[in-house]
Amino acid sequence: MIDIKILRSHPELIRDSIAKRNLKVDLDAFLALDAMRLSERQQMEDLQALRNRVSKEIPTIADTAQKQAKIAEMKAVGERIATIESNLAFTEETYNGMLYSIPNFLDPTTAIGADESGNTVESKFGEPTKFDFVPKAHYDIGEARGWIDIEKGAEVSGARFWYLKGDLVLLQFAILQYVMQVMVAKGFLPVIPPFLVREPAMYGTGFFPADRAQIYSVNPGEDNLFLIGTSEVSLTSYHVKETVNVDAPIKYVGYSPCFRREAGTYGKDMKGILRGHQFDKIEMVCFCKPEDSQKLHDEMVAVEESIWQSLGIPYQKINICSGDLGNPAMKKYDLEAWMPAQEQYREVTSCSNIGTFQSRRLEIKYRKADGSSDFVHTLNGTTIAFSRCLIAIMENYQNEDMTVRIPKVLQPFMSGREVL
Repeated sequence: MIDIKILRSHPELIRDSIAKRNLKVDLDAFLALDAMRLSERQQMEDLQALRNRVSKEIPTIADTAQKQAKIAEMKAVGERIATIESNLAFTEETYNGMLYSIPNFLDPTTAIGADESGNTVESKFGEPTKFDFVPKAHYDIGEARGWIDIEKGAEVSGARFWYLKGDLVLLQFAILQYVMQVMVAKGFLPVIPPFLVREPAMYGTGFFPADRAQIYSVNPGEDNLFLIGTSEVSLTSYHVKETVNVDAPIKYVGYSPCFRREAGTYGKDMKGILRGHQFDKIEMVCFCKPEDSQKLHDEMVAVEESIWQSLGIPYQKINICSGDLGNPAMKKYDLEAWMPAQEQYREVTSCSNIGTFQSRRLEIKYRKADGSSDFVHTLNGTTIAFSRCLIAIMENYQNEDMTVRIPKVLQPFMSGREVL
């Protein structure tokens, strides 16, 4: 959520962000609604003050007729207050819905473009892997080796579900142990957060209302809980309505399963385990002072790069353009790993600077040197999405006989094995 004071005083800044994001948001309608809301609030406060003042005067009025007239007058005022309250409730609901649809400001260094075609490659690591045989897709290797069972996953749970088995499970656990070891060494506190959250956590982190179609609802009308699509939701909400100490940034690294409906992706990436309704992920979430967030963002991306470099996977670093950003992010970098079977780079990590967009909604503040409080900046970044990491290793480290070499950094976590 953006600062409403800035929106009122400098609407052109928000218009610029909306235009560059290629969004359709009626800012004039929102500003008109905001003015109506303020007017209704002022009317109600004025009438309430009048009623309070006169109610204190009525017992002191000696003349019966005058007293009855004042009582009747206050009854009419009460009815007017009730009408305004009803109108204001509707105005507030509409106002909040529109406010939550307004995107964040853009970082000055964000690439500008209408859609994903405007994303820019900032750097590359390694060269696309070459083979002296025709490389096979991860799903062919996984099926032949008995590691991936798509058919049974679909039979039990439907499309975009699967079973992982045997050595591929052990490899995932090895990745988990290795990455967590790296993250702890870099000052991140490991957390396993709740996988189900209440609606305010979804609104607070900006997933509602924009991404509501992607989220699974559990027992609506009873529990009213939602399955997280990323541990960012739980981890960022951890400090809701708190004033935190960010003299040094707060750094969490969360492990969780993630659940996404993948609405709008019918027929896309149906083969294998690239895109599913359920997957596991390691996620960074950080809180810091506004002046520290750009530096911290760069550090988080550097952590992602160091891990993927240590795995020996070729990748490219992408500056995500304005038209491809979600509403909360000011700036986002993706890493895209080389997938030999597809002969293209595919997204494996994202890292975003959210500024105060989430902290305003969640009321997360810090104390400034002068004693006043302000909203922290929040940042988040995927360290490892396991299914995509497994694909990258299987395809880049495959042998002609469909055995798979284990990256050296993972071998200590696989009992010293070198090949699967």
